[in-house]
Amino acid sequence: MNVKIDESWKVLLQEEFEKPYFQQLTYFVKQEYKTHVVYPEGKNIFNAFNLCPFSNVKVVIIGQDPYHEPNQAHGLCFSVQDGVQFPPSLQNIFKEISTDIGTPVPESGNLERWAKQGVFLLNSILTVRAHEAASHAGKGWETFTDKVIDVISKNADHVVFLLWGSYAKNKGKVIDTSKHLILSTVHPSPLSVYRGFWGCKHFSKANEWLAQHGKTPINW
Repeated sequence: MNVKIDESWKVLLQEEFEKPYFQQLTYFVKQEYKTHVVYPEGKNIFNAFNLCPFSNVKVVIIGQDPYHEPNQAHGLCFSVQDGVQFPPSLQNIFKEISTDIGTPVPESGNLERWAKQGVFLLNSILTVRAHEAASHAGKGWETFTDKVIDVISKNADHVVFLLWGSYAKNKGKVIDTSKHLILSTVHPSPLSVYRGFWGCKHFSKANEWLAQHGKTPINW
């Protein structure tokens, strides 16, 4: 199957694209786009991969599924398109960055600037029906993104994984901690942010790890 995805990822994931579950997933997703409003736009489904080639990956942030309201999702977890109001979790992420390393809250919630520096912003599920959170759960995306995390763990070195909330922590069980750094805490949602996200200092800790291993820190 010819999936339109950055060549560096295609080489590593080609076997996955040929598996029956992925072909069933592809059929399901195509039908959904034909019969419903689905986010993100089709061209942005693999945006995280295309903006952050495999060899560039320094930090991985794992989200759940795309935002399901208009003009928000564009293929990067937690990120919204330019001009869109920050969702609460993203507001809290920016507040923690500001407290941690002093970077002012930006005007845009578009995190493409992170992706281009090597922050791989991976949702576990890559598509969603409009107004229906988790509507594409259990269709095969989770199996695919589990493989993606496994591929990073096995084939990259000294990557920082930011696992926020129990869902992301479970997703990260395959990570090889002998060569990668896992930083985990509660989800930045307003429901849980006070239970450990505030003050976690994940952004400065990630940069310290990268610097220790000869990598350029992220300009958060």
